[in-house]
Amino acid sequence: MEEIVCCSCGDVFERSVRHKNQRYCPKLSCKRARKAAWKRFKMRTDPDYKFNQTVSNKIWAKANPGYWRDYRKRHPEKAERNRILQSIRNRRRSKKPADQSGSARELIAKVDASIVNKFKMVGQYWLVPVIAKVDASKVNIFDIPLL
Repeated sequence: MEEIVCCSCGDVFERSVRHKNQRYCPKLSCKRARKAAWKRFKMRTDPDYKFNQTVSNKIWAKANPGYWRDYRKRHPEKAERNRILQSIRNRRRSKKPADQSGSARELIAKVDASIVNKFKMVGQYWLVPVIAKVDASKVNIFDIPLL
């Protein structure tokens, strides 16, 4: 039998006679790493597989509303890690350096993060898009009293 180094954990193991191209050892964590690597490869190279996975994920998300919100509440350290990684991805995408506060200059819209204003915003304003390349538009905001 031939001994080789595992691509995931780096341990030396004996390659199976039945699997000539075996590169991962039989540990559970290495099997998961092998499957994840295969899935990443398949998603990059097979558009039909990628489409089917996307549809399947959407169906699952519809059947399990609120799962990710509850997950973030149960795992605040992972939510914080994701915020940090997202800011890094935003900086890479924009190719612009971050400002002094450390946040990326390019903003990403977040649907559920609306801020309630305590003041009346009556007047004329120019709506200037931050992400999309669209012309600015002028709007008038009026205060309509309730009857």
